Amino acid sequence: MRLGALTMPILDKLSHALHLDKNKKDKKDKKAAEKASEPESSKPATEPPASTSANTEPAPSATAEPASATLEAAPATTDEPVPAMSAEEKTRVFDKSGVTVIFVLGGPGVGKGTQCANLVNDFGFCHLSGARSGSATPCVYLTDARHVAGDLLRAEQNREGSEYGEMIRTYIKEGQIVPMEVTIKLLENAMKAALAEGRSGEGWADGKGRFLIDGFPRKMDQAEKFDDEVCECSLVLFFTTTEEEMSKRLLKRGETSGREDDNAESIKKRLLVYQEKTMPVIEHYTKLHKVASIDASATIEEVHQKAKAIVEGVLSGAVSRNITA
Repeated sequence: MRLGALTMPILDKLSHALHLDKNKKDKKDKKAAEKASEPESSKPATEPPASTSANTEPAPSATAEPASATLEAAPATTDEPVPAMSAEEKTRVFDKSGVTVIFVLGGPGVGKGTQCANLVNDFGFCHLSGARSGSATPCVYLTDARHVAGDLLRAEQNREGSEYGEMIRTYIKEGQIVPMEVTIKLLENAMKAALAEGRSGEGWADGKGRFLIDGFPRKMDQAEKFDDEVCECSLVLFFTTTEEEMSKRLLKRGETSGREDDNAESIKKRLLVYQEKTMPVIEHYTKLHKVASIDASATIEEVHQKAKAIVEGVLSGAVSRNITA
């Protein structure tokens, strides 16, 4: 769901209202001036002649600025609604100066989960995982070095008093995708819960936190909404390899994973969705100089060392541009 178009700024609307107010006053003054210049014979007999006393105040000028034209008076002259706040004016839930968010993206089978687990051990991240590509419902779960809290969506649907529980149950039962707003809200809630734990270790003091969000955002509307309303991401780790390598890994994993989508036909569909939906997200963040592309064709440890060096640079402030490793 994309954000609506930006509305006219409030000051522009107030300026427009003042302009309407001035025009209305100018027309009134002009009519008064024309009436004063009419011949005496055309005026009603009961109207007294105009005074020529030196103490008489001159008629107001048709071009004079009305003294009452103030910002406070402007709203009364127009029925136009006050515009909604723009995305830039909204307050995010978390400030990136205290909360570091790194998105981890890449095609299916590229090894995102494996590398996230390594980075959690290296830097004490809280690991939040988004939807699996090609799955019917966003599989959102929370993991870190100490525990697996489980599938957030499934936990939420069973949580007593949940405002989303019934809706999630209905969507899952009917095989529909849970709305993006719910997925993002659950990610936000998971981040709040992790921060409330009062974790120790580097990056978690004084209300600060570090989060790896794996497999999210997969579409542009998700990226924009999360960045605008929850927290601006600091980096996108983008793991790449060939489609042939991804297919080979997924088929190998399918021998033991038991996942229905680890088969040749499903893999082709997942790769197509990845190209159509996720690549525009990468292009978006590339323009913002926030993408670190890592060739995941190498061994797990070689890829790990590249990712570790990049994240270390981001956390220290040394990396603030696109990188290819």
